[in-house]
Amino acid sequence: MTDSGDSTVIRGRRLNDHELLGPLPDVEPVEITVDGQSFRARSGEPIAAALMANGIDICRAMPESGESRGVFCGVGRCSDCLMIVDGVLNVRTCVTPVTEGMRVETQHGLGQWEDSQP
Repeated sequence: MTDSGDSTVIRGRRLNDHELLGPLPDVEPVEITVDGQSFRARSGEPIAAALMANGIDICRAMPESGESRGVFCGVGRCSDCLMIVDGVLNVRTCVTPVTEGMRVETQHGLGQWEDSQP
């Protein structure tokens, strides 16, 4: 991610206007975790946009072939951007806004629910 030194400025491959969500406001950066690695994102931008801005193009792997998938339609109509978000499977990351502390994981196949037992 490119930064001018001012923590409120995030530049690079960021999405500023989304087909369904509309224009994104200029906001403070937040921290998210993707596959165990921390990244900065803009609060409210689609998760997929934050991933792409940080050079991450793969969201999931197909159940049988293992073939990689990334954002295709970008408006929530297909299933190529499905990921595990805060333990929830099959989240459409192209239309789900980023929030502080969000935990995002690449979904492999159909995904696997977190074990909720102690």
